[in-house]
Amino acid sequence: QVQLVESGGGLVQAGDSLRLSCAASGRTFTSIGWFRQAPGKEREFVAAISWSGRDTDYADSVKGRFTISRDYAKNTVYLQMNSLNPEDTAVYYCGLRRSTVISRLPATYDAWGQGTQVTVSS
Repeated sequence: QVQLVESGGGLVQAGDSLRLSCAASGRTFTSIGWFRQAPGKEREFVAAISWSGRDTDYADSVKGRFTISRDYAKNTVYLQMNSLNPEDTAVYYCGLRRSTVISRLPATYDAWGQGTQVTVSS
């Protein structure tokens, strides 16, 4: 059973940066996605990366500001978030998908972390 643990969230000001980490407990050939959920809203796709790292995908709202990457030695996926704005405030979750193909659909993910809060003040 693979487990995911997110970290790196916090309270920052608009324009600041944060780097979120998603550490996986086991080694599987999977793709990883980052999603976020604000109060009263559905979980929305942010970014995803394939097992090989060759394929990435970003939501339009974060393209050019966020970068997803993975460190195979540490079995960790990162989400570098720059130029944060208050609309980025949410709980951020990483999800694991037992497929080499990335997806934007939360229902296609097989496991989730507990989430990490990101709050951006104006």
